[in-house]
Amino acid sequence: MTKRILISQTPELVGETIFLQGWAEGKRDHGKVTFIDLRDRSGVIQCVGVGMMGEVTAESVISITGLVKQRPEKLINPKLKTGSVEIEVKSYEVLNKSKELPIPINTDGKEISEEPRLKYRYLDLRRSRLQKVMKMRSEFIRAIRDNLYTEDFVEIETPMLTKSTKEGARDFLVPSRFNPGKFYALPQSPQQYKQLLMTSGFERYFQIARCIRDEDLRADRGFEFTQLDLEMSFVDQQQVMDLVEETVKKSVKAVGGKLKDETFPVVTYQDAMNNYGEDRFDLRSEEEKEQGVLAFAWVVNFPFFKQVDKKDVAEVRDGKSGWTFTHNPFSSPLPGDKEDHLAHENIENIKTAQYDLVCNGYEVGGGSIRAHNPELLRATFEIMGYSNEQIEEGVGHMLKAFELGTPPHGGIALGLDRLVMLLAGEESLKEVIAFPMSSTGKTSVMDAPNGVSEEQLAELSLAVKFKKED
Repeated sequence: MTKRILISQTPELVGETIFLQGWAEGKRDHGKVTFIDLRDRSGVIQCVGVGMMGEVTAESVISITGLVKQRPEKLINPKLKTGSVEIEVKSYEVLNKSKELPIPINTDGKEISEEPRLKYRYLDLRRSRLQKVMKMRSEFIRAIRDNLYTEDFVEIETPMLTKSTKEGARDFLVPSRFNPGKFYALPQSPQQYKQLLMTSGFERYFQIARCIRDEDLRADRGFEFTQLDLEMSFVDQQQVMDLVEETVKKSVKAVGGKLKDETFPVVTYQDAMNNYGEDRFDLRSEEEKEQGVLAFAWVVNFPFFKQVDKKDVAEVRDGKSGWTFTHNPFSSPLPGDKEDHLAHENIENIKTAQYDLVCNGYEVGGGSIRAHNPELLRATFEIMGYSNEQIEEGVGHMLKAFELGTPPHGGIALGLDRLVMLLAGEESLKEVIAFPMSSTGKTSVMDAPNGVSEEQLAELSLAVKFKKED
């Protein structure tokens, strides 16, 4: 088979006959001469055919064998990296002729409504803006990985089928065929597994983790999301923050991002509320906003508990006593508050070793130093009103592990979708996820959720009943 050449390589091959493959991005017929703009993953180049290519349609997949020619100076296209050359077509083949596209792809796509864009997401992703975003996302994640590997982290995958956990959101449940009437839960996060890995002695773990939460949909939140999940043993809060800060800075710079500060400011929760009215604030000037600057900051010293919001089903479920956690039930109280924590006293004043990373008005990460002994973890759930039986059922495996040589540890989870959204200057997560959910919870292209057969339900010992309308 003839070796394929990428379009980006063509300026270095003037005078050579080469073999190209890609999409016919545009076509212009001038009598006997046809111009095709050929596109592949590396770029676009003009191809000139005499007395041929007339039947090629826009977005058809084609092969071209042709001579790389230097374009006259007055005909050079400065908008293209390959604008100094063109291909004189010797022969071609239509590999897959395209019908007229149901949506245009030669714009940024934001003028098109959500439904057709997601229905034809595989076409939507052809537009240059989204191609750049997806490639930048890949490079950003690669930079994160590279930095963590140099810091002696081990990348470990944790299960996608687990049990329902107390992490503050609704679970997506999966029925078990082998255990009728019982369910797996899809992971809200790898929280418990990564702590158990500290018990296992790995000391430094990370994962580019897929997480799933049955939450209300909005521009900066979906059912599925991707996070950088990491955990470290024998560290204090500052050490975790320092490592994360360095990783974020290096990874942002690797993809051309601009930072407001080389050292991220540290703000207490109370100061954030007093000065900004919220704990997800934006430190940028108007000029910095126009320049696409990223203004990171740390928020620390959060209250451990809060009064349950009776309108929030998850909070009511998790806060049986009227108290629930603000961030993470597996966190440790600050050293000065451990005594009150164990005694269930001054609950409203207990602070947790929680640290959030915020950027441009968004929370982009949250972590904490964890409770690594059973007494502290048990006390957290007791404060929330759980019985001994409920505690053993929910986190008994964690309590057991903490009795068997679990070191002090802490970690963080960074929302990669949000970080990429900010890096790309986009306003919605949908623009930085290959196949996002719609605003009504439908999947791209495949339009799930959908019904299943009676046979499938029977295998799972399930039946579907609908609530009667009042």
